Amino acid sequence: MNWKEKFRMNRKKVVVCGSSFGQMYIQALQSLPDEFVLVGLYGKGSDRSKKCAETYHIPLYTDFNEIPQVDIACVIVSAATIGGCGTDMALQFLNKGVSVIQEQPIHPKDLTQCYKAAQKNKTYFLTSDLYTELPEVSRFIRIAKALNKKEPPLYIKGAFAPQVAYPTFDILSQALPSLYSLRIENTIENLGPFDIATGKIGNIPFAFEYNNRVFAEDRDNYSQLLHNFAFVYESGRLILEDTFGPVLWKPRMHMPKAMYNPENRKDMPAYACEKTMEIMNNFSAKSFEDVLLDDWKKAIGKNIQNLSRMIDEHANIGPMAQRAITYATRWAEFTTAMGFAKFITPDGHHYIPSDEIKKYCSEV
Repeated sequence: MNWKEKFRMNRKKVVVCGSSFGQMYIQALQSLPDEFVLVGLYGKGSDRSKKCAETYHIPLYTDFNEIPQVDIACVIVSAATIGGCGTDMALQFLNKGVSVIQEQPIHPKDLTQCYKAAQKNKTYFLTSDLYTELPEVSRFIRIAKALNKKEPPLYIKGAFAPQVAYPTFDILSQALPSLYSLRIENTIENLGPFDIATGKIGNIPFAFEYNNRVFAEDRDNYSQLLHNFAFVYESGRLILEDTFGPVLWKPRMHMPKAMYNPENRKDMPAYACEKTMEIMNNFSAKSFEDVLLDDWKKAIGKNIQNLSRMIDEHANIGPMAQRAITYATRWAEFTTAMGFAKFITPDGHHYIPSDEIKKYCSEV
């Protein structure tokens, strides 16, 4: 028996709960056949659940007690405090000795319950957030961490939508030195499609543009953006232009005295030779199709692999739990301060092909 066969023998058995976004987890698991065995889908037995099980060629379980013994449950169902049964379902698995990965957002009260149950039953619980595993978001976090060791951030500018507010604070918890306090000092509502919040995270001032608008019939769509961040440092700005990239570094312009002395222009300092902007890494824009069907699947797969690794390494759940509860608390504080999203009634999806926009680039 070779090492690959031995590895496959130790694959973890996984069940996915929820047939809506849960389909992304099914795809992620089926793309990692050497690490996981997808034993089936747990749902209410709706037409969508039946169709999902049929499409992906997996069993459908409608009774919790029918689910075979598994190592991991992916609970892709809304948590209790936002109107779903996800927390109860997660606790049910944890109390049965099954480790759980649950899709965000999760209220800190629900998180506390789940972490206590995990500790009691010697299992693991992990909040799933695909956004921090996306290539450009992950790159932004890594660069910010490195920059923070050289210079403290002076100011944070951000823009994001309600649907990704929870991941926003996960991103900030990893990219900033600390997220232990959030103070909102001023808010402005209805500034076009955005509400504005200013305040401080620790001692760092921030200004957030919050696209606090939702179309009740299609909550996944009609946001003006997902994420945009700019961390301002003494030496320049680190920018995540969009959730899907690119990450930009814009050095602060400093006009050397030599430029005013014609005889010294050949002696320009090194900083004057820097490009006005650097795109980090070899960034290449992707289609939405590629992002949704490939990058998201891989990011979800990484989340599940992280939980699997925690199980194998008997990881200490304490520090991770504390960080998760901290950023969930900041999310709860922020969304409470900003209030419920305003409902909108868009007249359909507006689409202008990029090739048409490019035509406007031509010089007259």
